[in-house]
Amino acid sequence: MQIITGLFILLAFLAMGELTSSLTGNVIPGNVIGMLYLFLALCFKLVKPEWIRQTAQFFLNNMVIFFVPLFMSIMDDWGVIRLNLAAWLVILLSTTILVIIASGATGAILMKLQKKGGKDE
Repeated sequence: MQIITGLFILLAFLAMGELTSSLTGNVIPGNVIGMLYLFLALCFKLVKPEWIRQTAQFFLNNMVIFFVPLFMSIMDDWGVIRLNLAAWLVILLSTTILVIIASGATGAILMKLQKKGGKDE
């Protein structure tokens, strides 16, 4: 029963995000807005994490299913990708390096803030 409750909560936030996105001219995707709403609801304790934990864990454990359409699209467009393979590889490599740097910097900043917060207490 808890999985159904969690699914209902997640779908409700997705629907709110999609509605907000359509009302604002689809500038930001609805799923991103819905995740922001869910994050805020969790921060303000409007939604308890245990309400959605099992459902979220199920989706995380089965995340590979969500990548199947992406890989099928890549296979359909392989002819176009093959013609520009060098450019694709440069883009993939450079964005991967940028994500690694940004993630590391964010982690370092958060660790510094956490250490600073621990000293004040």
